[in-house]
Amino acid sequence: MTTADSNGAAPLDVEIGALQGGSADLARYKGQVVLVVNVASKCGLTPQYGGLERLHERYAGQGFTVLGVPCNQFMGQEPGSADEIAEFCSATYGVTFPMTEKVEVNGEGRHALYDRLVGFADAEGHSGDIRWNFEKFLIGRDGEVAARFSPRTEPDAAEVVTAIEARLAG
Repeated sequence: MTTADSNGAAPLDVEIGALQGGSADLARYKGQVVLVVNVASKCGLTPQYGGLERLHERYAGQGFTVLGVPCNQFMGQEPGSADEIAEFCSATYGVTFPMTEKVEVNGEGRHALYDRLVGFADAEGHSGDIRWNFEKFLIGRDGEVAARFSPRTEPDAAEVVTAIEARLAG
């Protein structure tokens, strides 16, 4: 299934700001494997930051990155400023993976990145709106969405690791 929109633009062909200003420059990840995750600092799933960082560290040398996308649309669980988010992630979980600006992932204000992601279904057949914080999309080296994982799927779950390793090998 292609994830390009009607204009032929793939997920990494959008503009999005970096958490602490400037461009996140998604084009630099073309040819890499990227796990895009909408994140929040005050969610019951927030400890997944630790697993995401471990994935990032484990596979970064093979052309992989996690891309955190802060979002405050789910019960206001990411209320902080860019500086507060960065400090929390660094101090609490040692996050070194890149983070974008805070965006909306659902509704009329949905960021273009998520316009290109939400049409892809997960293993249970869910497509469309993001259900909660920490929903994950795996983008292959070809720039296409390869997998979607539920917010409750831990970053180190076998299905996530297997999908990452398959894309890195391919």
